[in-house]
Amino acid sequence: MPTALSGAIVITGGSRGIGRATALACIRAGARVMFSYQGNEDAARRTLEDCWALAGSDGISALRGDVRDENHVSALFQQARSRFGAITGVVNNAGIVAPSMPLADMDIERMRRVTEINVLGALLVARQAARELADGGSLVNVGSMAAKLGSPNEYVDYAASKGAVDSLTFGLSKELGPRGIRVNCVRPGLIATDIHASGGRPERIAELGPLCPLGRPGQAEEVADAIVWLLSEASSYTTGAMIDVAGGR
Repeated sequence: MPTALSGAIVITGGSRGIGRATALACIRAGARVMFSYQGNEDAARRTLEDCWALAGSDGISALRGDVRDENHVSALFQQARSRFGAITGVVNNAGIVAPSMPLADMDIERMRRVTEINVLGALLVARQAARELADGGSLVNVGSMAAKLGSPNEYVDYAASKGAVDSLTFGLSKELGPRGIRVNCVRPGLIATDIHASGGRPERIAELGPLCPLGRPGQAEEVADAIVWLLSEASSYTTGAMIDVAGGR
């Protein structure tokens, strides 16, 4: 039986990759969606149009902005509530990676940007979710298996930032549990999205995919399925959990 959702779902970083796949999956499951994106207008428009094709134009909207800006985060939730009513789920997905290199070679601007978007941004979104989620709602943080594997000589700063997302999940699940709000984390592994190209290694999928125990990279839709399950009542007794969608990596 397909997973069903109701109410409004807020997704950060919803125009591409896992965020886009999650927006489409939420629409298919019956939710209304408000997503943010940082700058790629073409990608955001494609996501909107593909969702419109599934359920018309009344069930999804988008807002451009930066998750490091608390005013943008507040406006994102306000617009979702104004247009779609009670917010029942939040997908804390926005994040970046930077070009592969050892930590010793990273400059402070790179580390600051990765940390601000991946940690401060995640905290601001989680704070707004804690303020605005309907009792009984669900927050899904999107982490990474990098937090477990460390990404040596590639993205140690990114791995560290995703370790912070793990800690956020554990702590906030205990804060919000008494309100019936569940907080979980999905940790993707090697997923075929353009994040690898943005990190300067578009060949990474082809090189490392066959080395996973399942013998292939994952697809964004496979991560989205796990996120939708955590948003739904099917996971009603799951909180503070790490769901690894990583092909055994």
